[in-house]
Amino acid sequence: MKKIHRLKWVNIGNQVIAITVLSILMGLVIGTIDTIFGRMLIFLSEVRILHSLYLIPFLAFAGLVIVFLYQKYGGKSSKGMTLIFEVGHGVENHIPKRLIPLVIVTTWLTHLFGGSAGREGVAIQLGATVSHWFCKNFSTPNTSKVFLVTGMAAGFAGLFQTPLAAVLFAMEVLVVGNLQLTALYPAMIASLVSAWTSHALGLEKFMQPISAHLRLSPILVIKLVLLGVLFGLCGNVFAYALLWSKKKAATIFPNPYKRIVVMGIVLSIVFLLLDKGRYSGLGTNLITASFAGQSIYLYDWFFKLLLTVLTLSAGFQGGEVTPLFAIGASLGVLLAGLFGLPVSLVAALGYAAVFGSATSTFLGPILIGCEVFGFSNFPYFFIVCVVAFSLHRQHSIYGAQKIRY
Repeated sequence: MKKIHRLKWVNIGNQVIAITVLSILMGLVIGTIDTIFGRMLIFLSEVRILHSLYLIPFLAFAGLVIVFLYQKYGGKSSKGMTLIFEVGHGVENHIPKRLIPLVIVTTWLTHLFGGSAGREGVAIQLGATVSHWFCKNFSTPNTSKVFLVTGMAAGFAGLFQTPLAAVLFAMEVLVVGNLQLTALYPAMIASLVSAWTSHALGLEKFMQPISAHLRLSPILVIKLVLLGVLFGLCGNVFAYALLWSKKKAATIFPNPYKRIVVMGIVLSIVFLLLDKGRYSGLGTNLITASFAGQSIYLYDWFFKLLLTVLTLSAGFQGGEVTPLFAIGASLGVLLAGLFGLPVSLVAALGYAAVFGSATSTFLGPILIGCEVFGFSNFPYFFIVCVVAFSLHRQHSIYGAQKIRY
C-alpha cells in the first residue's frame, strides 16, 4: 500500500514538473512573438501619425490586401477569435499555424493605414495557436482546453504585461459564469513568463498609478454604482453595435472585397476630416490625454466607438480591447465632473469597466485596473466592474462566447 501511495505521489510530482516546464516554454515563445508584434505595431503607428495625410487615403487598398490574404491562405484561420472559442468549446479541434503570420501582418496593415482597431485579439489568437501546437506535440495529462486557456492568458499577458488580469480573463472569457480552474496553475506560470519576457525584450507597458484615498461612504458607493451602470451601458452598446454592424455590412455587401473597399474609402474620409486621424489606430492618444490633463472632447468616446465598430465590420483586422480602454477612459473624463470625483480615478474606472461590460467578464477587468492603476484602488474597481458586468451579459464582442446562468 505504501508503495502504491509513493508511486502516486511520484506521478503527481512528474506531472507538475512537466506542466511547469511546458508552461515556461510557452511563456517564452509567446512573449517573444508578442514583442515582435507589439514593437512593430508601435513603430507603424508612429509612422502613420507622422504621415497620416499620405497613408490614411490608402486604407481601402490595404483592405483589399487583407481580404486577398485571408481568401487565398486563410482557411479556418479566417474565423479569427471565433475559431479560438470553437476549439475551447470542442466544436473544432485544430488551429492552423498560418493564423499567426496572417493575423499579425493584416493587423499591421490595418494600423499603418489608419484603421481604428485593437491588438489583444492578435495576442490571444497567437497565444492560443502556440499552446495548441504544444498540446498536439507533447504528451501530457492536460486537456486541449487547459492548454488553450494557458496560451490565451500568456498572449494577453505578454502584450499588456498584466499577468494576473490575463490569467483571470482567459479563465472566464470562454464561458460566462464558468471559470476554467484546471488551467489556473499553467496559465499563471505562462503568463508571468510571457510578461517578463516581453518586458525584458523592450515592449512597453502602460502604467498610471493613481492614489484616490476616498472613504467608502454610502454616497460614494451610490456614485460608483451609477458609474458602473453608465460604463456597462457603454460596453453593451459597443458589443451590440459591433454584432449588428457586422451582420448589416455582410448583408449590404456580400462580396468581402467590395465591402472593405467601399467602407474603407468612407472611413478614410471620415478619419481625415476628424482631426486628421485622431480616431485612427489603438486609441492610446485618447488614453494618454485622459490621464495627462490634455483635451478630451465630449464626442471623443462616441467617435472612437463608432469608428472602431465600422473598421472591424468592414473586415479590417485587430482587436477591440485597447479601443475599449480608450472609450472608457475618455467617457470617464466627462463623467468625473458630473459626479464630483477625481478625473483620473473615473477615467481609470471607465478604462476597466467598459472593457469588462463589452467582453462579459469582471475578474479580469478588476485586475486590469489594479495592475495598471494601483491595488489601493481595488474597492472602486470591484464595485464599478461588478455593476457593469451584471447589467446585461447577453451582448459580447465575442460572438462565440457561451453564457452559463
